[in-house]
Amino acid sequence: MKTLHNHLILYDAECPMCNLYTRAFVRTGVLDANGREAYQQYTDAACPNLDWQRAVNEIALVNQATGEVTYGVDSLLKVCGNATPFFAPLLGWKPFLWLARKAYAFVSYNRRVIVPAQVSKKQFGYQPSFNIKYRVAWLVFAWVVTSCILGAFPWLLAGIYPEGAISRELAINAGHILLQASVIFLYRKDKMWDYLGNLMTISLAGALIFLISTLLCVWFRTGWYIAGLCFLPVLFLMIREHLRRCKLLGLGYLPTATWVLYRVIVLLISIHLIS
Repeated sequence: MKTLHNHLILYDAECPMCNLYTRAFVRTGVLDANGREAYQQYTDAACPNLDWQRAVNEIALVNQATGEVTYGVDSLLKVCGNATPFFAPLLGWKPFLWLARKAYAFVSYNRRVIVPAQVSKKQFGYQPSFNIKYRVAWLVFAWVVTSCILGAFPWLLAGIYPEGAISRELAINAGHILLQASVIFLYRKDKMWDYLGNLMTISLAGALIFLISTLLCVWFRTGWYIAGLCFLPVLFLMIREHLRRCKLLGLGYLPTATWVLYRVIVLLISIHLIS
């Protein structure tokens, strides 16, 4: 792969995802050894043309020879296109660019609820902008995917959990979102959208982990009881992660208590319907 020389990519030091993939660019030789720097440590004088708020929202790539700056998916495609010229025609195809920009914005505006950052004592002058369109898109995406997964596996737990349609899981998860939104709105309204983003990230991650374990149970024909047991460590990890994220948001234990209570009530009703 070719190295893009004399370019500097500015990443968010508080974002684990940004840190990971920009470090990979350097380690694989796609960028120079000094081709990445946290924007929190970058100085105004180094690049007067830099749009700071845009650089915080969309990762910036600075041409250190000319001072030209590209942002977001254009930065990533410039790096990748230089590294793999074979794919350059695809990277310049307008439908692909449109889709890539939407996908990038979808992840970028939700990056701190997908992988939450540690809260620093001294905040940087610029913070990622909140975009309600992409936050709602993340909530809907996680809600639908989680519901589809959970609506697909109850046949494995026949006799323990009632077989149900995806529509039932959509309703249960929608009720959960509305309950938690109401609790946070009354409790800490300013944290509601951040909390809901974190909540649905945990739900989606838990559903995906359980899907993998369930498919393994099907593959090895272990039976419904093993599939049920697989849910216990997943549930424990979800509660632990929920507590951790609530602590980062300064929300205490109340959201976790209402989250667990809702799920217990749903489970008891489900078991009652089967008996």
